[in-house]
Amino acid sequence: MKRPARRPSLRAGLTATALMGALLVGASPVSAQVAEAGRSAETARSAQVAGTAGASAASVTYPRTTDSFANPERGFYRHTSRCDQSDFDAATLRGYRVNEGVSLVMCVFYLEEFKNSAISQTALNRLQRQFDAVRQAGLKTIVRFAYTESADGVDAPKDRVLAHLDQLGPYLRANSDVINVVQAGFVGAWGEGYYTKNFGDAGKVTTADWANRKAVVDKTLGVLPSTRMVQLRTPKYKRTMYGTTALPAGQAYNGSTNARLGHHNDCFLASADDYGTYENPAVEYPYLSSETSYLAMGGETCGVNAPRTSCPTTLSELRMFHWSYLNTDYEPNVINGWRSGGCLPEITRNLGYRFALQSGTYPSSVSRGGSLSVNFTVKNEGFAAPFNPRGLEVVLRNTSTSQVYRLPLAGDPRTWAPGTTTTVDRGVTVPSDVPAGTYSLLLNLPDPQLSQRPEYSVRLANQGTWEAATGYNDLLHTVTVS
Repeated sequence: MKRPARRPSLRAGLTATALMGALLVGASPVSAQVAEAGRSAETARSAQVAGTAGASAASVTYPRTTDSFANPERGFYRHTSRCDQSDFDAATLRGYRVNEGVSLVMCVFYLEEFKNSAISQTALNRLQRQFDAVRQAGLKTIVRFAYTESADGVDAPKDRVLAHLDQLGPYLRANSDVINVVQAGFVGAWGEGYYTKNFGDAGKVTTADWANRKAVVDKTLGVLPSTRMVQLRTPKYKRTMYGTTALPAGQAYNGSTNARLGHHNDCFLASADDYGTYENPAVEYPYLSSETSYLAMGGETCGVNAPRTSCPTTLSELRMFHWSYLNTDYEPNVINGWRSGGCLPEITRNLGYRFALQSGTYPSSVSRGGSLSVNFTVKNEGFAAPFNPRGLEVVLRNTSTSQVYRLPLAGDPRTWAPGTTTTVDRGVTVPSDVPAGTYSLLLNLPDPQLSQRPEYSVRLANQGTWEAATGYNDLLHTVTVS
């Protein structure tokens, strides 16, 4: 697809401080939010116990918050330099999360030196350092590989790309814990597939070219774990290579090819067809709206195009296509327009998932070896659901010793659809060796691969429940184990 030329300075012109101040309008800094949560937790605990359901159970209501805060695998992302040229600094990345509420960073890794050779070990070592820094900082990365930033489209031929993927595969698999999603890349300028010397240039794509493109996408899927998705640049790409039927709900998250192929739009709202992102909106809009209920969707803006880039259309299409992430560094005039239009705080809060507890009912006591009944209602106020695997646990914490017991709870937060309310009603077995005593009840939504890192657990959008030090959400209830 066509697009305006990018600036060599990679979106220079809007300072991070000014922009993120706009993003967090109406919200206190993350550190202040954590402190406030701690101050208000005890008040919330006493105020929100609404009564009992008989002598053996209690009901709790949970006030929601409108604060903006970091959550893993969603929200605005930072993209400040070429990933193949400048090493990430873990302290800087951590500052994005702590000070700006940002949990994602873009890594576009150019391979222009290796169009006719294997990737050097020096380059591969740098890629590993990038992943290490992201992990150390508690963020995740959106990954793309490309061969050129120029519209001349001088990329690498198919066989070279496939060989490079063989080299990259071990690094992608070993670091999948901090990979949010991989964009298909490789083909054409910026890895976006339009201007290309080897895969059908400027929209003139033959059947053989499509076969070569599909070989690259298939190989990318193949070198990644089945738990990670790959995003394609336009709906036409997926519809041409993998069929025109939108992914049905029954096939979501099953690890199949179509269940792992999401979408990204890097000229969001910039023209009537988003600079060639759409070829036939009458067909592609409903297709994309359906698909992205279960697949990764994100990208960036690339130019002001009123009234499409104004708040009403922006919010409508972010919801319609279930956007999980957007570039905060580009395009600054569009993002400033959202600030002046008053919708930037809503976008900041609602990109991706945003889970808010509404109510819960829990027993007052339970026997060791017995079943602990957990019933709570949660609303997803965000534009999307999580698209990567996400754990669900009930946590018992002894109020005297602080000993913790994490109990897996049946359920999949990926099915908590945006705009809907879900009731989780499950029983979990309390281990027979749990000491008798009083226990606080908490909820944890950990990352399955980073379950000991609280930065990667999901914070719920409620008042007085979040524990930044543990990654747990306090259910504001105690239970006696006997």
